[in-house]
Amino acid sequence: MVSTITEYDTIAAISTPPGEGAISIVRLSGESALETAQKVFKGKDLSQVPSHTINYGHIIDPDSQQVVDEVMVSVMRKPKTYTREDLVEINCHGGIVATNRVLQLVLGAGARMAEPGEFTKRAFLNGRIDLTQAESVMDLIRAKTDRAMQVAVDQLDGDLHHLITALRQEILEVLAQVEVNIDYPEYDTDEMTTRLLKEKAALVLGRIDELLATARSGKVLRDGLATVIVGRPNVGKSSLLNHMLREEKAIVTDVPGTTRDVLEEYVNVQGVPLKLVDTAGIRDTEDKVEKIGVQRSREAITKADLVLLVLDASMPLTAEDRSLIQATAAKKRIVILNKQDLPDALTVAALQDVPAEEVIATSMRTQQGMDVLADKIVHLFMQGIDNSQSQVMVTNARQIGLLQQTKTSLQSVLVGIEAGMPIDLVQIDMTAAWDKLGEITGDAAPDELITQLFSQFCLGK
Repeated sequence: MVSTITEYDTIAAISTPPGEGAISIVRLSGESALETAQKVFKGKDLSQVPSHTINYGHIIDPDSQQVVDEVMVSVMRKPKTYTREDLVEINCHGGIVATNRVLQLVLGAGARMAEPGEFTKRAFLNGRIDLTQAESVMDLIRAKTDRAMQVAVDQLDGDLHHLITALRQEILEVLAQVEVNIDYPEYDTDEMTTRLLKEKAALVLGRIDELLATARSGKVLRDGLATVIVGRPNVGKSSLLNHMLREEKAIVTDVPGTTRDVLEEYVNVQGVPLKLVDTAGIRDTEDKVEKIGVQRSREAITKADLVLLVLDASMPLTAEDRSLIQATAAKKRIVILNKQDLPDALTVAALQDVPAEEVIATSMRTQQGMDVLADKIVHLFMQGIDNSQSQVMVTNARQIGLLQQTKTSLQSVLVGIEAGMPIDLVQIDMTAAWDKLGEITGDAAPDELITQLFSQFCLGK
């Protein structure tokens, strides 16, 4: 007989990263979590211990009575748990073999293997968090800077949830008024309801615009800024990468063509995560390996959010420099005049096709201009977001897309009112806006979306 997975099964998974470590955690959640854990635990009776306590004992093999590990078992009873179900966490010694052995015993005792993100999915289905908070859990895990972490924490605390809920309430109130007008026209006038619709639509639209204004910065904090370092060979690209990483990651020599492939690393620049890409020096070459690296460098430029174009200020512009200036003209970029510690042969005035505000002067040898570079990067992509803790931010493509659809519906409401359309038709667009906001929090999200979202989580979370 084939067993069926249900939302009421007791689930189990390893919640710590695989590999050697001091401690690993095997987590159980569900109606039978305590009973299942007790079958493999030798120590206190877990059904009798107080909630939110940690208890010493041993994990044993029920068949052989062999001791598998010395553990501490945390017992947390519903509803005050992460999933709002009974929750048990077995803290065992770290290590792949020991941890997997504990998990296998738990599964043999009646639990089933949790699906990716199922613990957080249960927290959502049981009403402890909404979809914005669920997404912030993964954002918190993946945060690469303190600033990105703080944005995730704010969402986990419900900042975005509360704002979206308030906007939905504003819309719901006016929809209720429209229904009264349609069902009992003798108690209201079209003019009053139309004015209320227009005011509410404009109010919510303004707040949606404020949220969308944070989208670019929020997405940068969440996903990182794809930043590519380009330039001719031996202009200081690898030195720039090493400085930003604070380590000698790239080989630096005075031999042109040393970097032959694309190097990728994450770096924290004043709280902004940069996915930093050091490329092969772009030049005409007959070397087959270097030629492949040059081609990859050109491809990296097209995919970049930001281009750091490094020029050698101790040499006049070359044809290759001019080609790179032209190739990056449509991108957000910073043109770096490097090697300021050497006699000048290239000045800002000589860069006739480059706006002066895009240019900074640096010396990788003396570290001149590096603070200016960091400030400029932050200003380009976080302008107007002086402190990410000061306002609610949207951080992912799903939220941004739904806000844009909400905005379109609200604009249709205003257009319909101006065109003199009947209230019941205008109401359709207002209801659509309400529904789209509900998809952000999960109040109106289809089951397929919820399943897809949680499948992206790591196992055990």
